[in-house]
Amino acid sequence: MARYFDIHPASPQRRAISQIADIVREGGVIAYPTDSCYALGCQLGNAGGITRIRSIRQLDERHHLTLVCQDFAQLGQFVYLANPVFRAIKPATPGSYTFILPATKEVPRRLQHPGKKTVGVRIPRHVAAQALLAELGEPLVSSTLLLPGQEEPMTQGWEIADQLGHVLDAVIDSGDCSTEPTTVIDFSLDKPQILRRGAGDTARFE
Repeated sequence: MARYFDIHPASPQRRAISQIADIVREGGVIAYPTDSCYALGCQLGNAGGITRIRSIRQLDERHHLTLVCQDFAQLGQFVYLANPVFRAIKPATPGSYTFILPATKEVPRRLQHPGKKTVGVRIPRHVAAQALLAELGEPLVSSTLLLPGQEEPMTQGWEIADQLGHVLDAVIDSGDCSTEPTTVIDFSLDKPQILRRGAGDTARFE
C-alpha cells in the first residue's frame, strides 16, 4: 500500500522529501504533483517501475515517457540540444512544457521512441517536484497520471491514494493541481511540431 505524504506547497519538509527519494531509489513508483497535473514517476534505471507505469496507464512502447529534470545542466546529459533549440525553449522553462528531442546514449533504449530514438524531457516549476529532483540528483521517468478511459488527469492526492494506493509505493499531496497536462512540442524535426496543446502557451512556438 502506498505511503501518503502531505507536503507543504511552498516549504517542502526536508525529512519527508528524503523519505520519498529513498522510496524511489529502492524501486518504488510514486504519484507526485507538477505545475501542470499529477504524474507517475520512478528512477531512471528502474525497468520494473517503467513497466508498472506503462501498465497503470496502458501505454505501449511507442508512447513517449518523459525525463523530468531539475535544470538544463541535468537535461543536457540526456538529449542533444542544438543552440537554436536551446534559445527557443530556454524562455519557456521551467514550466508546463514537454519537449521531444534526440536522446543521448545516457537514455536507456527502453525509454527511447523505437523508430525516432527520441525522448521527452521537462523541467517543472512546482516547488515539491523541484525539491524531490534536487534530493534525487537525477531525473524522474514520468508519465501524466491520466487513467485509461478518463478524459482529465487526477488532481487530488487523497483520491489518487484511495484509487491507486494498491499499485503505487508513495503519493505526494501538495495541494490541488491543474487538470491540464503539459504542452508537448517535438523539436526532433526541422521545424517545431506541436503534438499536444496543454497548460503551456504555444504562441512562441508557432
